[in-house]
Amino acid sequence: MKEKIRVGVLFGGKSAEHEVSLQSAQNIINALDRKKYEVVPIGIDKYGNWLLHDPLHYLLNAADPKLIKLSASNRSVALTPESSGKLTNLATSDVSHYGNIDVIFPVLHGPFGEDGSIQGLLKVANIPFVGAGVLGSAVGMDKEIMKRILRDAGLPVGKFLAARSHEKITFRDAKNKLGLPLFIKPANMGSSVGVSKVKSEKEFKAALAEAFKYDTKILIEEMIEGREIECSVLGNEYPIASVPGEVIPHHEFYSYDAKYIDENGAGLEIPAKLAKNVIKKVQEYAIRTFKALNCEGLGRVDMFLKKDGSIFINEINTLPGFTKISMYPKLWAASGMPQPKLLDNLIKLAIERFKRDQKLRTSK
Repeated sequence: MKEKIRVGVLFGGKSAEHEVSLQSAQNIINALDRKKYEVVPIGIDKYGNWLLHDPLHYLLNAADPKLIKLSASNRSVALTPESSGKLTNLATSDVSHYGNIDVIFPVLHGPFGEDGSIQGLLKVANIPFVGAGVLGSAVGMDKEIMKRILRDAGLPVGKFLAARSHEKITFRDAKNKLGLPLFIKPANMGSSVGVSKVKSEKEFKAALAEAFKYDTKILIEEMIEGREIECSVLGNEYPIASVPGEVIPHHEFYSYDAKYIDENGAGLEIPAKLAKNVIKKVQEYAIRTFKALNCEGLGRVDMFLKKDGSIFINEINTLPGFTKISMYPKLWAASGMPQPKLLDNLIKLAIERFKRDQKLRTSK
């Protein structure tokens, strides 16, 4: 009988998106086929401690997005350099007690999880992992660098300004260059955390203060009037795109609450009602974005479709949400790939990439 693949699901983390990660992990753990996989939940608390959990008892208040929390655990673990998946018990320094992990599924959103940090650690630990590598994760997370790369690749992006916490940026400058209203957000954050829509100088100052709570660099963007279209991408060397979906916000914009707390915060049109030629263009742009940013495994590309038919790339999410109301798995389900099959493919892609990279020479 074929042995089950041991999948370490890594979730939580030191990020303002910690609670989103808990919801995503729960959805993934529930969907993994137990005939194929042995699931090993590894929760990272808000202080950065890695804790081994029981697959049946890893969350508190699991059904309530507002109160969901990581369960306590006294099994503190780590992955060390060249451990090839052996979990170290930090209490005893024993590397044999918990067995080997075959592949890591990092269900981590935001800093310390989606920005190349954890990907670098997993590469040094010499273990396969789902999703983009160090570079793709880093440039996908930093919205300024992402937009510069996309612009250089000939992909349409909206006008933007970047500012660091030590630099002075005035309302007048932003208004003159980008118009009103405009959006202010942390450069390295997701899930609409720290994002504000600005219409006045008073709102501008408050928005700067809010965004700088989460990052030392912020992005100021023009508002693009258009439909919010999202497209999921899957693959390594030869990525494919899902059917597009449309987000129809019921709030002023697609906020954190609308994405993860309020199930009625936005309408999701899946698939989006688009002409065939527009669908083809959205899918083409999604794949071009994915490739330009050196992504692998998975990604969700968010765009704006204007009334004149023009499309602008908003951003890519290299570890998109996997909650029960998240677009990434829903778009693939609408494309004929239910979530268990989607997870099979993501794990397969992670292992294939690892085997490919193991063939590279590291010395002369």
